[in-house]
Amino acid sequence: MTEANTSSAESIPNAKSSYDIEKKDLPLHCPLPEMSLWNSHPRVYLPIEESGKAKCPYCGTEFTLKG
Repeated sequence: MTEANTSSAESIPNAKSSYDIEKKDLPLHCPLPEMSLWNSHPRVYLPIEESGKAKCPYCGTEFTLKG
């Protein structure tokens, strides 16, 4: 089996369900630039500054503000 045929979570679009975000990544929006957009949803901005956590109402991805 070649690398192209392996099915790791990193090769599956939007396989990650949680992301750590830094202040440089604000304002936070989902999907993130590194997410595959072909099967995603419209961009939605998420308020994370106050609580340090946010969850996307479309896909359920969870974000944690680090630092």
